[in-house]
Order: sequence, then C-alpha cells, then structure tokens
Amino acid sequence: MSSNEQQVSVDGHRLTLTNLDKVYYPETGTTKGKVLDYYARIAPYLIPHAQDRIATRKRWVDGVGTPDDPGQVFFEKDLPDHAPSWIASRSIKHSTGRKRYPLIQDHATLTYLAQLASLELHIPQWKVSPGSSDPGTITSDDRYPDRMVFDLDPGEGRELADCVEVAHLVRELLNGMGLDVYPLTSGSKGVHLYAPLDGSATSQEVSDVAHELARNLEADHPELIVSAMKKKLRKNKVFIDWSQNAGAKTTVAPYSLRGRFTPTVATPRTWDEFDDPASVEQLRFEEVLERVEEFGDLLGPLAETAGASEAAPATAPRDRLEVYRSKRDSKRTSEPIPDRYGTSGDALTFVIQEHHAQALHWDFRLEYEGIMASWALPKGPPTDPKKNHLAVQTEDHPMEYASFEGTIPKDEYGGGEVTIWDWGTYELEEWQDGKKVVATLHGQDDGGLGGVRKFSLFNTGGSGPNKDPEKNWMIHLMKDSPGASSVEQPAPAADDAEPVEIEPMLASLGQVDTVARKETDWAFEMKWDGIRAIATVQAATEDSEGAVTLTSRNGKDMTATYPELAELAGCVDVDCVLDGEIVALGPSSRPDFGRLQQRMGLTKSRDVERERSKTPVYLMVFDLLHSDGQSLLRAPYDQRRERLADVVSEGESIYVPEAFEGSLDEAMVSSKDLDLEGVMAKQRDSVYLAGRRTRTWLKLKHSSTRDALIVGWRTGTGERTDTFASLLLAAHGDDGLMYLGRVGTGFDQNQLQSLRKKLDRLSRKTPPMEVPTEDRRDANWVTPSLVGEVAFGGITEAGRLRHPVWRGLREDVDSDDVYL
Repeated sequence: MSSNEQQVSVDGHRLTLTNLDKVYYPETGTTKGKVLDYYARIAPYLIPHAQDRIATRKRWVDGVGTPDDPGQVFFEKDLPDHAPSWIASRSIKHSTGRKRYPLIQDHATLTYLAQLASLELHIPQWKVSPGSSDPGTITSDDRYPDRMVFDLDPGEGRELADCVEVAHLVRELLNGMGLDVYPLTSGSKGVHLYAPLDGSATSQEVSDVAHELARNLEADHPELIVSAMKKKLRKNKVFIDWSQNAGAKTTVAPYSLRGRFTPTVATPRTWDEFDDPASVEQLRFEEVLERVEEFGDLLGPLAETAGASEAAPATAPRDRLEVYRSKRDSKRTSEPIPDRYGTSGDALTFVIQEHHAQALHWDFRLEYEGIMASWALPKGPPTDPKKNHLAVQTEDHPMEYASFEGTIPKDEYGGGEVTIWDWGTYELEEWQDGKKVVATLHGQDDGGLGGVRKFSLFNTGGSGPNKDPEKNWMIHLMKDSPGASSVEQPAPAADDAEPVEIEPMLASLGQVDTVARKETDWAFEMKWDGIRAIATVQAATEDSEGAVTLTSRNGKDMTATYPELAELAGCVDVDCVLDGEIVALGPSSRPDFGRLQQRMGLTKSRDVERERSKTPVYLMVFDLLHSDGQSLLRAPYDQRRERLADVVSEGESIYVPEAFEGSLDEAMVSSKDLDLEGVMAKQRDSVYLAGRRTRTWLKLKHSSTRDALIVGWRTGTGERTDTFASLLLAAHGDDGLMYLGRVGTGFDQNQLQSLRKKLDRLSRKTPPMEVPTEDRRDANWVTPSLVGEVAFGGITEAGRLRHPVWRGLREDVDSDDVYL
C-alpha cells in the first residue's frame, strides 16, 4: 500500500483512504488528509443534524482551486453502484425517474463521502422513516419538515453584518410565533436560521408560511430586504431565501465544509455573538473544532426539539403537559417536570414571571384544571385601559411552575433568567377555551401589578403575528379594574404616605441595533458617569428647611457625604422620592468618575468640607417615584417624566436633564461629543421595578465597562515598588468565583497608594479561586470584598477582559452583587 494511502476501520467497516496529501484548498494548503480528519472529529456533532435525511453532495475531485483557476465541481445525488452495501439509502421518485440517496447515519458513511471529495453535504428539512435498509420510495406526500430554514444572502453592496441585522428581525418575528431560532454563519457569504417544527405540516405549507414571513419583512424594511427570487432585485439588499423549505430543496448541512477558496464551515453561532454584527465573520474548520471542544453543539437543542411534538391518537385522553415535557430535559434544566398534572383547589393562583430569554417578555400564567395556562407578553401587562398588549399563548405549564425562579441554561428552550414579577390568587369571571378569559388578579403590594387588577384576554384569530390563529391573543386592562384610573393620576396605596427604602431600578447592557428596530418605543437620556442615589425629600416650607436623605444603590446612607445636595429640599414643592445620579465634573465640565472618587466614602465633616471645596458634586434627577403621598411606580415612564418636570426645579447643585428629543443616532453622537459614557434607552410604557434589573431600561455604551472583584495584586517594580503592578480580578459565576484577568493601567498615584493600604488590610495566604499559573507569579491574595469598575475592549475566548483599564472603586456596589 502506498505511503499516501491508509486503511482504517470505522464503525466496524474497513475503508481505504487514498491521496491523503492531495491539496483541496490551495490558498491554505489544506489537504485531503486534513479534510478527512475534520469530518472524523466533527462527526458526533454533524451526524445528529443530518441523520435520516437524504444527502446530496458537491464534489471537488481536484480541489477548489484558486480565484484565477477555480476547481470543477460535481453535484451528485445518486449513490454510486460501487458504494458499500452497508451504507443506508432511500429511493426518491423524480420526474426523470428514481434516484438512490445515501443517509449519513454513522461515521463510516461520512468518511466514505469525504474520501470521494464530497466537501459540501446538503440535506432537506424533512426526514425519512427510521431504519437503515428500507428500499421504499419516498414521495412528495411523505415530506413533513421538522424545521423551518431561512438563508440570508447579501446582494451586491451588502455584507455579512447586514445579514446579521436581518437575522435579528427574522428572529423577532419567529419568537412572536412561539418558535425558537438558531443562527449559523453559512460558511459562504451569509447566515442560516433554523426554527424547530413539530412535523405536522407539509413542505408546501411550511414553504408558504416562510414565503409570507419573508414578504412581510420585506414590506417592513424595503430598503434592506428583498424576498423575490429575481437576482436583479438583490442589489443593496439582503435576500431572504425562503424557498429552501420546499420539499425538493436542500440546504448545506450544519458543520459541513464549504467549497470556497478557504475551508470555511456552516457554523452554529450564539445570539450573543450576533449582538455586534460588525465583528461576525465566517469561520474556518480549525476554529470550529476549537468551538465544539469548548462549547459543545450549540445547535443541539434543534436536533432534540424538532419534530418532538406529535399528535396523540384520537382515542387517547389529552395530556396538557405533553408539549411542555417534550421541550425540556430534567438533566439540563432546573424547571419542574412532573409526571402528571395537579388538581385545582378553591383558591386559584396566578403568577407573572419576568423572563430574560432571547427577547425580554413576561409570562402570564393562570391556574386552570390542574395546569397553568400560559401566555407570553412581549411588553408586559398593560397599565392603560386604552392600550391593549400582545399576548402569545404558549404551552400549558405545570402548577409547580407558579413558584419557579432561576436560570434556564441559555442553550435550552426558553434559556435565560426567570424571576417572579408578581403572584397571588385570582377570581375567574369567564373562561371560554380558545376564545376569552376574564379574571381579577390579587397581586402583592410590592409586586409588579401593585395590587388588584382585572384583565381580559381574548383571541384575535388570524389577526396577529402568529400563523397559528389559536396563539394570537391580546390582553386588556379593564376600565373597572381596581387601580385602572391610576394610569392618569396614580392613587396612593394605604402604606404610601411615607415612602421609605426604595431600591433603584437597574438597567441591562444593550445594543444600539436592538433599540433602533423599534426606536419610537424608547426614550433616550444621557448616561451620567457617577453613582446612583435615591433621594427621599421633605419639601422646605416657611416654617421648615425640609430634609433630604440620600441612599446608595446598595442601601448605604450618603447624606453626610454630599451636604450640598440638601439644596434639593428647596427645589421641590411636595414631599417626594426621586431617582438620580451624583456626578463630579472634570476640567472640561464633563462628568468625571475619577474625580468623584475623591468624595466617595468620606464621612467626617472636616474631610467632607475640605474635598467639597475642591470637588463639588451635582445631582442629575431623572425619575419621580413618589409624589405627595402617591406612588408612581406603576405609572408609565412618559408620565413619570412629565410629573418630574412639574415637581422639581433646578438649583446650583440640582439639575433635571430633559430626555433627548432627537433620534437614537443623534443621541449617541451627542453623548460622544459631550464625552459621556453613552445613552440610557428606556421604554416609554415601562413601569418602575424597584430593585430589579430589567431590559426595559438599556445602557447603550460607547465602550464596555463592568464591575469586578479584586482577588489579589502583583508585586510592583520601579516607581510601583511600594504599591502594585496590577490587580487580579474576578466575578461570581454559577460555580463560584471566575477569573477575569488583571488590570495594570488607569491608576493615578493617589489611587495606587490608597488601594495598597486597603489591600494590605484584606491580606490572605491562599487564592480565593483558581488562577492561571502565569498570573500567580508574584501574586499576593486578598479577601474579595473590594469592588472596582474597569473599562475593557471585549472578552477573550478564555473569559478574560481584553485591554482592561481601571476606572475606580465602587463603594456603592456590594461584593455579593458582582456577577458575570
């Protein structure tokens, strides 16, 4: 046997591999041997997505060539007569006769196809019946797709980043239909999107729906999207190819190589990667192998959930939790998965959960006949009887779900953080299955509803984003609902006369593109580079100077630290509770977090007065939470801002910056011109959720910053001999502290010296976590109680901060709150 040949045994079958040194990709020198090695290593991930699907192949027998001399490609459907008899196959009837296709059921078949230079493997969206040797012919009547696919292809003048932008639009539409969406970079020019189906519709029906969705997106975004097949229409557009859902069409298989001039791969990606479209690139096979080793199969849930839901026999009793169970694996998620559903008692329960999944929504669940009937509310429960909100009916949930809070792994169905927004009992007034529900909910006093609310849910049939009419619902706040009149003038709760201890509502880090898609739903404010403060104010009168109490985000009293802000008592007409940001200004009259550090933490009056003259502070007030004994927590953002302008006037140290009047792009430009951190985007109808981090408020930053725990420091040299060279950083993760890397820049001499004193008081002998060997050299360990803020340029694959720069200590943040 030639030295360039090799006999191997794969799955018990002997194969002869030849011409292993033959170059298939000249630009990278990638040989046939490397291609075979790739397919051998990727087989456990590729096969589950190709199994039971007929495979067509694109073969480059002499390699892909170069741009000046492209290689010849053969598109092959029939399995050769000389193919081994152990390869599973199916016969498909075409107008020109029958063709026998291979099924990629095992490693041996994949190796055989790669040995024949089948670089690209293409498969349909439907499966054949199980089995490895059934010669039966498949007809068009047997094609029931278990997944929907969209191929996003950039026309001339558009790029991969534009396809990623369109991918977010497709995802939003499919999520509204109750479908999960899994993205891939195609390995060619664009993006592939897959959504699992239950296999009950024909290829023609699925193709029709996909075509209609593509047309709708084109109508909404004519400047960006085209859905027509004519190539002359694609210039400066992204083409949404919906046609690959047709029964006769195929799509390149996930993890397949592509016949490009470099060995790229159709690669599953995460939506987090798509948050920055400009950074997304097509990946080569070496990168893909590293990714599966680190992350596993990001597309795994697609193979597990597609076709999972099947109709029960007509004679079988309906199991209302069948769909729920089919989408969850108790080994992968902490969600309750009971074998049977419960029995409803006299007191019916409800729960509303805030669900930070692929898109933020609220899960509205009502106990009914032993289960929790469920709807997803993209904008949450309505707060105004004049404005109904969309409600998408989802699968029934078990009653145990009424108390569920936790993190669903991001690769699982519904992956994300789930918290209880409100809960309690409800009175049922009307229940028409599939048509209408009327119920009065008794929520918690501190819950999201703010007490008792009466809602009506009604099915809209074909009028809605979901192609399944049964899922299209709206939710309406009844006019006679207790508290409904508070939308215009919020009525005080019995215990609201003296508001106390409100924790600030927290924003999530967001992306400009996310907000820009529905810009009119958002208001924009400048992001002030300071520290949050809740101000409880007793208004000054003729007989009293009034009083102001300032509380930090973590509940510390800051009143004595910033005495100049007592001016606030004379700037209001009524007793109130305000939310704002304390800032110090730098030489250019811009907020400077570094200067604010000189005031933070001071409590002795002598120290405060000394620094006050050098570094005055200002309060930027941006929200009104209570006014004259009335709670505004459940009032929409726009209304709270309107009332804020009436209640608070400005002073020497008190400012009430108006929301930005222009577009998001203009707000970002203005923020950058002012040397600010970025922009705060707040949904206009969002209520104030005290103490909660939500995605109805988003931080849009020019550069990334985050809080981090100091776990150690490295010995300095030269000018830093008496201080430190760098700080070692970490944050809490699911399995304890996780190392984030080290930061050695951004410190001034005062910070170096004061930090070293603090660190010496926290010294410990052992590291509080695992730290890489290279960073343990000359390391000194400390108890992780100090929190600092760093700016950084990104995250490495190992989870380290890229190019971190120190910004300062965050004494207003508890160490227990610093999470990845």
